[in-house]
Amino acid sequence: MKNIALIGNPNVGKTTLFNLLTGSNQYVGNWPGVTVEKKEGYHNDIKITDLPGIYALDTYSNEEKVSKDFLENGKPDLILNIVDASNLERNLYLTTQILKYNIPIIIAMNMLDIADLKGLDINTQTLEEELGITVIPIMATKGQGIEELKEALLKKENILIPKLKDYENEKVAYEEINKVLLKTAKLVKESQSMTRKIDKVVLNPLLAYPIFILMIYGVFKLTFSWLGAPLSDLLDAYVLTGISDFVSNLLSQSSPWFHSLIVDGIIGGVGAILVFLPIIMVMFAAISILEDSGYMARGALIMDKLMRKIGLSGKAFIPMLMGFGCTVPAIMSARTLESEKDRKLTALLAPFMSCNARLPVFILFGTIFFRNNAEIVVMSLYLLGIIMAILIGLVFKNTIFKKDEEPFIIELPEYKIPSMSLVVNSTWDKGKGFIKKASTIIFSLSVLVWFLSNFNMNGLTDMSSSLLASIGSVMAPVFAPLGFGTWEAAVALVTGIMAKEVVLSTMGVIYGGDLAAILPTIFTQLTAISFLVFVLLYTPCVAVIATIKKEYGGKFAAASSFFYFAVAWITSFLIYQIGSFIL
Repeated sequence: MKNIALIGNPNVGKTTLFNLLTGSNQYVGNWPGVTVEKKEGYHNDIKITDLPGIYALDTYSNEEKVSKDFLENGKPDLILNIVDASNLERNLYLTTQILKYNIPIIIAMNMLDIADLKGLDINTQTLEEELGITVIPIMATKGQGIEELKEALLKKENILIPKLKDYENEKVAYEEINKVLLKTAKLVKESQSMTRKIDKVVLNPLLAYPIFILMIYGVFKLTFSWLGAPLSDLLDAYVLTGISDFVSNLLSQSSPWFHSLIVDGIIGGVGAILVFLPIIMVMFAAISILEDSGYMARGALIMDKLMRKIGLSGKAFIPMLMGFGCTVPAIMSARTLESEKDRKLTALLAPFMSCNARLPVFILFGTIFFRNNAEIVVMSLYLLGIIMAILIGLVFKNTIFKKDEEPFIIELPEYKIPSMSLVVNSTWDKGKGFIKKASTIIFSLSVLVWFLSNFNMNGLTDMSSSLLASIGSVMAPVFAPLGFGTWEAAVALVTGIMAKEVVLSTMGVIYGGDLAAILPTIFTQLTAISFLVFVLLYTPCVAVIATIKKEYGGKFAAASSFFYFAVAWITSFLIYQIGSFIL
């Protein structure tokens, strides 16, 4: 089987090309010993390994170590080097470095449309002759040139002999690259690219932050008002409620405890989470569109500027940004930071970025208690997490984690129309994780919560005297000063440490029936806000704690667990007590 390594700079369309070449025949994992994502796929009898996006092979990030190790020990038969036609000088520098491995190379020259918008005319044939490397022009987002590329990958001959070489001196390498480009590329028209025009607005010192907030607000508005919430209502009304009623009628002659287990325990617990699937999928899709369009990189740059003003390391922003999806990979990605103190601080702050597991809780309480302003409430919770991370980071950065800042480097890609196939694939991949969790962890815990809420040491009993009520009654006084000192709320928060979605599934099992009708009899707007803030900030799920323990040791994991709980308790206490005084 032919083994091909796909390599290139970040943001050159490598993921899009990999998806086009391999289709659904892909496998994703982690490289041995590191947390960098490993992607492998197949096209006919060709195995394609998608190496991490890198700029060079002469520094020491995990991504570069992975790429170097694979080129040296993975025994690829061919290197497929994807380059950005609109920025050949920088991209070809990596090409010169991979020449030293003496592996046949094919260059896939992507983004010709962007090069054209910049006024660049590139003679592909002359470029191929000057480089001594097969060059195939493609436009991955439009699927152009892909068939020609596939044919080239299947050939066993006609691989050219490179005229460039691996230059020890970076300056010499760029001089040789420029000599080639002078013969093969020319600027046929002076034009200010659309990207530059847009960046003059979105990166304007006065407009950057309002536009960033407006973009994020648009994501929440789309999610909660325009598309996600209506789809969720339809799913609840016509699918989940129908299934619940059907099963309830089907089991009407069965024993009460079995009927309760299936309808209240399993369907009620899992259904309380699945009803939010459309909302979560819409949010994933919206974020994927921002990422693929090129704006999310600008958002990272904008937030980096703010973080630097209060003393935080800019490089830590990327792992923290990942925390909005899932905190586990966010903490693991902190390995790419050079400083041990920066790695620990980033791991400590990442859980304050609200992961998607908390979103169902925010959505339910937001739509029940703040129906006309649900998106503003949820957005405010996300912003509160960022603010808490910044404030705590500022304190720690200048005390126990005191250290000089390191530079933050991020490439700003050209703006482009998002690839719908990429958006769909990305959204589905994340949605699958949510469904998998609902069908495993949440299912299991829903059954456990039902059992604990219907049994005590003497057998079957009513909920008020159940094992669950006993456990919750012990914990309830801890939360009383926060405004939600009931055993039901206490139990929901305790089980939420297993997975944050379980907070809702536990409530679904305990309260039964329609949470939208029941919760307003238990919570007020003030106590709902206090509860949501606590859910936002308190101890993350066991998977996160286990990851922190694995990365930084048991003492650090235990201390951080108590730290998150303390921060959540104090913040919710202040909100409830001050709110009670004002109101």
